[in-house]
Amino acid sequence: MKINVGGIDRIARIILGVIIIDLTAFNIIGPWGWLAIGFVVSGVFKFCPAYSLFGIRTCKR
Repeated sequence: MKINVGGIDRIARIILGVIIIDLTAFNIIGPWGWLAIGFVVSGVFKFCPAYSLFGIRTCKR
């Protein structure tokens, strides 16, 4: 796994993922919100499988 998620993208993924997970935990949105765990994981590990499929990188080389 090569790093392909940069700083701002990483922070945004983690923050949005945690917000969506909280909304799901409090039954404000449906159970599909648990998929936001993927945002948090990709932010923590600095790797996004979809980015690698399309050749996108938001980090500096």
